[in-house]
Amino acid sequence: MMCPAPATARSTTTPRIPLLPYVLLGLASTVMSLEPDAEEEWAAVERRGAHLVTRAAERPFIIHGFNTYWLMSFAADEATRPRVTAAIAEAAGAGLNVCRTWAFADGGYHALQTAPFCYDEVVFQALDFVVSEARRYKMRLILSLCNNWEDYGGKAQYVRWGKEAGVDLTSDDDFFSDPTLKGYYKAFVEAVLSRINTITNEAYKDDPTILAWELINEPRCPSDPSGDTLQAWIEEMASYVKSIDTMHLVEIGIEGYYGPSTPELLLVNPDDYSGHVGTDFIRNHQAMGIDLASVHIYSDTWLPDSTEESHVQFVNTWMQQHIDDAANLLGMPIVIGEFGLSLKDGKFENEFRETFMQTVYNNFLGSWESGMIGGGCLLWQLFPEGAEHMDDGYAVIFVKSPSTFNLLANHSRKLEC
Repeated sequence: MMCPAPATARSTTTPRIPLLPYVLLGLASTVMSLEPDAEEEWAAVERRGAHLVTRAAERPFIIHGFNTYWLMSFAADEATRPRVTAAIAEAAGAGLNVCRTWAFADGGYHALQTAPFCYDEVVFQALDFVVSEARRYKMRLILSLCNNWEDYGGKAQYVRWGKEAGVDLTSDDDFFSDPTLKGYYKAFVEAVLSRINTITNEAYKDDPTILAWELINEPRCPSDPSGDTLQAWIEEMASYVKSIDTMHLVEIGIEGYYGPSTPELLLVNPDDYSGHVGTDFIRNHQAMGIDLASVHIYSDTWLPDSTEESHVQFVNTWMQQHIDDAANLLGMPIVIGEFGLSLKDGKFENEFRETFMQTVYNNFLGSWESGMIGGGCLLWQLFPEGAEHMDDGYAVIFVKSPSTFNLLANHSRKLEC
């Protein structure tokens, strides 16, 4: 999902904020009550076939998560840093256990990577804070390492850097094939994975708080609809990540479109175009080093003129096909990395958004309860109060939507049974 950059002032200091009590929707809970027991081992999550388990306890691990992409950027500013703690704390209060967020900002405002091989220590310390706060609330992280879109830099910024260095580039898709740009990306990956957290004194690659690395958010390479270019990049970069970090899981970040390797499934895609953007759900996930099958769901933009009933039917079909394929063809857990429904244009009301959300949860829950597959779902997106200016229409703010809080909390309880 494309997303706006925050419009907040930069601070040069990143002090650690004190613990703050929260009372959410009448449920009295404090930050302290959500902290893990100091004696409890914080075990890594690993893949066992089509399921996830915590490594030490050998317990099933089900992802019940959310997206809040701007955590690092907000943590880099003293004025907005409390929103980071609030977002994680409120999600934990609803029983959510995984947050997907950006571990990149390429050039521009609050850049983590200011230029190839150059990183802003203030922003890196902000990411340290995000990781440490997640650990404090027993919240796992899926950290995305780049963007297909121009928001927060992405592949377009890599191409600009390459051109500035005199590399002959003609398209943003050169990001996936040019050796110089791939070198920039690998250097950034190494810097993040090898980072020693200044708060926990633990390397990211050794921290079980991190559930998975995501290679790139929603990659597309329409200049090569055969999929060969993107496939080669996925294979190379998944192998590279694993060469540095053998502990953590890796996912691609694709939207789940079927491609040329499965022509019989092209009709499952929301439209004809999506089958020609260079991605290929089955083939992409057969790359060595990929552990999780990633899928996104945005029927409100993919099917702009459909009825509410059509949206529900699409979600059912889209999810069941991907669940079947992840379990039977790929043998790996499925992660609905983004799903949401926008209220921005007034076409849908919150009541239907909750129906949409419940449909997603029910599809996953049915397959999980049957023992078919593991993984889980991550809502796009959850915001604390005070971050409304970042809302793209999809934001769920608990204090303004208690019924949605109850929906998420109820799903949490079902996953604990």
